[in-house]
Amino acid sequence: MYKLILAFRYLYRRRISYLALTAVALCVFIVVVVMTVMDGLVGDFKRKNHSYTGDCVVGTESLVGFTYYEDFIKDLESSDFVEAASPVIKSYALIGTESSGRNVGAELLGVDAVSFSRVTGFGRTLHYHKGDLSKVFEVTGDSNAAGFVIGIDMWSARDAKGEYYYSPVPSATPLSVTCFPLTAKGALVRAGTDMANTKTFYFSDCSQSGLARIDGSIIYLPFHEAQALCGMTEPVKRASWIHIKFKGGTNIEEGCRKVRAMWVKFRDEVRKNESAGKMPATRENADLLSQVIVQDWKEYRRESIAGMEKEQVMLTVMFGLVGLTTVFIVYVVFFMIISHKTKDIGILKSIGASCGDVVLLFLGFAAGIGIIGSAVGIAGGMLFLRNINRIEGWLFERFGFQLWDRTIYAIGEIPHRLDLTMLLIVTGCAVLACLAGALLPSAGAARNKPAEVLQVSQL
Repeated sequence: MYKLILAFRYLYRRRISYLALTAVALCVFIVVVVMTVMDGLVGDFKRKNHSYTGDCVVGTESLVGFTYYEDFIKDLESSDFVEAASPVIKSYALIGTESSGRNVGAELLGVDAVSFSRVTGFGRTLHYHKGDLSKVFEVTGDSNAAGFVIGIDMWSARDAKGEYYYSPVPSATPLSVTCFPLTAKGALVRAGTDMANTKTFYFSDCSQSGLARIDGSIIYLPFHEAQALCGMTEPVKRASWIHIKFKGGTNIEEGCRKVRAMWVKFRDEVRKNESAGKMPATRENADLLSQVIVQDWKEYRRESIAGMEKEQVMLTVMFGLVGLTTVFIVYVVFFMIISHKTKDIGILKSIGASCGDVVLLFLGFAAGIGIIGSAVGIAGGMLFLRNINRIEGWLFERFGFQLWDRTIYAIGEIPHRLDLTMLLIVTGCAVLACLAGALLPSAGAARNKPAEVLQVSQL
């Protein structure tokens, strides 16, 4: 009991201990604020990538795609763990308007809007046709024209608040799309001046996925239109990818493992049927099937996600180094406190306190500093995060300052939701840092001998 009372008195009366408290509180405050914002940004980025991709993809990075995708989709949808599957054409194109007079490069995705939206969050990214996905590629005022959906950042600029301007109805602006069709071997279908396929499409909707690279580089076309433009209709229909959504409760890794097993079985059956003459046997088809890979959404989007995850790890390491500063501050504070409390230590040991009791006394003191400092830092962090968007809004209105320029970064609100696990980890690390800083001074104090400390000349 005396150890608790003395630890409280030291904390209350020794003002130098406030320095350690302040250091812990500031460190915890900074870590809570920065890690909450960073975790929120990374988590939101992953959710958007997951929504954009679906749970699993089957396909090839080759621009020529692979065959028999329709048969494999039937096998997938007849399984007990797949909710939906949708084929996608992925290629590149030159797009241009009559008014601009020039073409720019863009990534082309050919999708069936209804099935693709069942697998991914594509339908939720649309502005004009969220409620009727069957009309996504229909052009206002011309039922015979083919429409296109374009990433919002290719069509409209963000204002300072990160908002876009939308006309009341789609403008039906014409856009020429030029692709270079490829054979199954990867060669151009045609040579000479007629090597490209060009067709005019009309604006029907725009997509805002919240992923800056996607929204600034992709144009979506109806699946069969894109398939024809890219030369994937003859002699056997081809697709680039199959996007898959698993049924609720299915583990993604386990689901992908089952899909891989299904694909190996499907590929072997195709080869067997080709050998038996039931399917047209060509070297090209066999090569295309052998190049197909099965990936979960993280593997498929690893180039985008890996960078942010690495930044998050580096930030965590950096704040770990910042936490070492707290250890040294606590060490200095305890060294000074103990150097002025040698008489108290001598008295305690003279009445029977052991070395362990002395160490526990000061470690309890250190733990109190860690707990109280963490509580103050977390309370300050919670208050700041609750008002962080208001603070940024006020700074923008008064001084034009934004933490992230919304005309450049696709960020809405600054993340401010606290994670309980993260708070517990930060608190535990703060207490451990205080204990580590107090350990050496406490051990040195415990080695003091009462006969030496309580000499008349020392009193």
